[in-house]
Amino acid sequence: MSALTDLIYGGANAVAGLTENAVNQAVEQYGPDKKVAFPDTAYFLPTIYAATGVKVQTLGDLPACVNVLKSLITNKEDLNEALNAGLATAVGAEILEALKYVAQENPYAGESGIGFVPDPVIRSLGVPLVTGDIPGVAVLLGKADCAKDVADIVRDYQEKGLLTLMVGDCIEQALENGVRAGLEYRVVPLGHDVTAVTHAVTVAIRAGLIFGALTPGDLPGLLAYTKERVPAFVNTFGAIGPVEVSAGAGAIALGFPVVVDIDLAENQVPGALVSVTDHGKTAAESLHLRHIKVKAKAVELPVSFAAAFEGEIIRKGDTYAEFSSHLNPTCELVTMREEESQVEDGAIVIDGPDIPEGATSIVELPLATTVEVYGERMQKDFESVIERKIHAWFNYIEGVMHTGQRNLFRIRISKDAWERGLRLKHFGEVLYSMIKDEFGEVVDKCAVRLITDKAKVDDFLQNVAMPRYNARDERLASLTDESVDTFYTCVLCQSFAPAHCCVVTPERLGLCGAVSWLDAKATKELSDAGPSQPIPKTGCIDEKLGAYESVNEIVKEATHGAVENVTLYSLIQDPMTSCGCFECICGIEPLSNGVIVVNREYAGMTPTGMTFGELASMTGGGVQTPGFMGHGRHFIASRKFIAAEGGVRRIVWMPKELKDDVAARLNKTAKEEFGIDNFTDMIGDETIATDPESLMAFLTEKNHPVLSMDPIM
Repeated sequence: MSALTDLIYGGANAVAGLTENAVNQAVEQYGPDKKVAFPDTAYFLPTIYAATGVKVQTLGDLPACVNVLKSLITNKEDLNEALNAGLATAVGAEILEALKYVAQENPYAGESGIGFVPDPVIRSLGVPLVTGDIPGVAVLLGKADCAKDVADIVRDYQEKGLLTLMVGDCIEQALENGVRAGLEYRVVPLGHDVTAVTHAVTVAIRAGLIFGALTPGDLPGLLAYTKERVPAFVNTFGAIGPVEVSAGAGAIALGFPVVVDIDLAENQVPGALVSVTDHGKTAAESLHLRHIKVKAKAVELPVSFAAAFEGEIIRKGDTYAEFSSHLNPTCELVTMREEESQVEDGAIVIDGPDIPEGATSIVELPLATTVEVYGERMQKDFESVIERKIHAWFNYIEGVMHTGQRNLFRIRISKDAWERGLRLKHFGEVLYSMIKDEFGEVVDKCAVRLITDKAKVDDFLQNVAMPRYNARDERLASLTDESVDTFYTCVLCQSFAPAHCCVVTPERLGLCGAVSWLDAKATKELSDAGPSQPIPKTGCIDEKLGAYESVNEIVKEATHGAVENVTLYSLIQDPMTSCGCFECICGIEPLSNGVIVVNREYAGMTPTGMTFGELASMTGGGVQTPGFMGHGRHFIASRKFIAAEGGVRRIVWMPKELKDDVAARLNKTAKEEFGIDNFTDMIGDETIATDPESLMAFLTEKNHPVLSMDPIM
């Protein structure tokens, strides 16, 4: 093992020397008071903060960090000591990368890498990570002898839904061989310098801080979290020097196995450092080492099919065919049939003209996507749950973009996908396969009909789809917390936030925005022991707070005793916990006696004096923070939104994009519940004020109702 440890220590010492010199030069050039920070994060230099609790904010804070780094390099023969040296390399790399941001606001501008991954991006990945749509994270480093092999490996991970982070010349090798990169494809180039690997490390580390409520400075807790809960691994390509070996040791210390494509002979570490010289076996061995199980998609297409393509954008110039409600009638409808004989299982019918071959301009067609299902356990309430999945499933098809829902949507098929053989019949095959795969517990038979005849689409839309949509809307409007006798838990996020449990009610969806009461009800039917379990609405303690004995009992059980009491409608008393992937945060703004609501896409300052990231850093991880809570966008306009503190009329500020998005529904609630007209005109945003004094002046001018309300606390 001496050859391996020698390489680790050699790399760690080299990085320590580079780091110390770079810090000294930066302090001399800019002064010790110069601010140092990565963009859009609440976690300072995350590796240092998580491991030591030190909040690095200026260059003057770094020399002490360098001393800690050097103390980890003991040069002892023991492998565990050598792994600590690997962690020292990670710290050094983080400092060196942070110094790039001191010298230049965006040091990665114009490069193929993005550098630091901001907090909101990590939060946005929370839901696909916990649902398994992103089953793991692959970190690729170096330069392979055969560029095509790298591209094939990346595509393999992409088709399996993994998030792939790339460092070094393998970036160009993949791009030059046709791999499309970007967060929307879940292939993210980080940078070319080996130190850019720290941006992969901080993604894993901040997962613990964001979702796991780790205490900064708890290094053993951090290492246990990343090992047990972050499904990441590393692939290296080409010759690896001491720095790369030491960086790999840091990955192993975090619990991430490293697969190299050179023969390490006796220097391999079973389960942690493994040689795979056949690139055709790299992906399979990596998944095996990290115990990542990929759910096979039950569909075969001439293009790839995976969640990794869900964010793909198809530009107009790249479009072969389009189905758009802006130009033609469109709709999507899933209908339950009462009799088994009414559904021909597996039938896929194209009713009308197919997409023509050899088109020289964009083909524009109407489209009614109709699905009929039968099942002994199927319920009408599940129709809309299945229907909403059409959006995701069509987007999983490489070369397809789907936006919207119901009768207002756009589907684009790229020229490349068409040339590779993607046809309209494949859309029907996708629907049949995915419905039987994901909803097989309640769907016994399924048939798909794709109508492209304009007259028939018009007739179906007006006489079948619209009446069904209206009936569902009436049904949803009648679903209130008072009208049902059962709520549901959702513990999907416990794989990352073990102390968190959502309580989902008709008027309060999951804080990620992805799980409604109907979704939770359907999930229970699909998996009896799954993440959503029923909560009988019994033992009301306080109706105004939304406090129930049954809720407390089941939440305590679901969080393994971490949370004992939860209220459903209060921001102050025992608010529901947050995992970290919440769409919005609500928090008290003391001067106005109101609350602000900020969404994770907003990067600016709020009147609380904190950004979204700073608010989120004290709200997530399954902890209860009276006065602050995470929630979904849709909950903002609910009549149950902080009802115990006076409801929506407490809202005094939101980012303009969020305010515009919820305006119609929020104004409706304010009018119906409190008789307030045009309520959102009274709510401030960043174009009006971002400090409490200016906000207060605006609220006074508008005579905001919060000014006459009792103190919130």
